[in-house]
Amino acid sequence: MPFEIRRAEITDSEAIWALNTEAFGYTYPLDKTTMRLAQSLDRGDCVLVACVEGVVRGYIHASEYTTTYDDPLINILALAIDKDARRQGLGKGLLMTVEAWAQKLGCRGVRLVSGIDRTGAHAFYCHCGYAMRKDQKNFVKRF
Repeated sequence: MPFEIRRAEITDSEAIWALNTEAFGYTYPLDKTTMRLAQSLDRGDCVLVACVEGVVRGYIHASEYTTTYDDPLINILALAIDKDARRQGLGKGLLMTVEAWAQKLGCRGVRLVSGIDRTGAHAFYCHCGYAMRKDQKNFVKRF
């Protein structure tokens, strides 16, 4: 399946919202998704979409990850592919584009976190050369 990867635009927010809903089960409102996409683009995050015949079928969101204890990395915040477009190379293409961006910035590598139950995603990441480094707990305190 031929596809194109391009930088996301604000007009892609509805497609990204739909992918987040389908792939992750997120119920975040569309208007807030649009606002967060605009902020991410303005901040210089790498938000890319994969299009098939002009229709967004996947996306990736990555940002710089800097700490006081390691060299900079790129952090993948989301990677979602429409269920009907999986196993067609879109996810790998998006990952490779982010990896090239990371190398251009001089980062040491790319990191990501994936839910424990997303075993298909884990196999995909391993197939793409990613290694599981550790199991973690994910904590959040909401206000």
